[in-house]
Amino acid sequence: MMYSNEGIRRQDRLLDENSAVNLLKNGEYGVLSMCDGGNEAYGVPINFVWDGGKNIYLHCAPAGRKLRCIDEYPNVSFCVVGKTNVIPQDFTTEYSSIILECFAERHLHPDIRMNALGMLLDKYSPHHKETGMTYAKKSFDRTEIVRLEIKKYSGKSKSIKKKE
Repeated sequence: MMYSNEGIRRQDRLLDENSAVNLLKNGEYGVLSMCDGGNEAYGVPINFVWDGGKNIYLHCAPAGRKLRCIDEYPNVSFCVVGKTNVIPQDFTTEYSSIILECFAERHLHPDIRMNALGMLLDKYSPHHKETGMTYAKKSFDRTEIVRLEIKKYSGKSKSIKKKE
């Protein structure tokens, strides 16, 4: 997994790697962008969890357009946007974001899938993990886990200095 901001046009808006890692760890959701068999673009917002290494995990139903896209074209893009602040009078927005180039993989071993569900519960429902794991076990056959192996990522941000 490589952090590289070389391709960013606005070099004055680079997000430092520590902030990018923080966004990857704590981002609320991301947008998974793919290509389908008809060479059509498809993007979908989705909850995610990062394993602290080179993988992101997503959960979804075991069938659908997203999975058909991944099966045909496993190279995907994943974008996480942090907090934003629109500043209408200045016609701009403060933001931070990361874009990740990833390889998507399905049909993971059941232990990996269950571990990913546990990580998702730790992130989104930490005070209800026991109940969540019971639910995850009951619905396990109706749940797909997709692993995104991060190949490369970059980050941008913009903050406005307050006028005095």
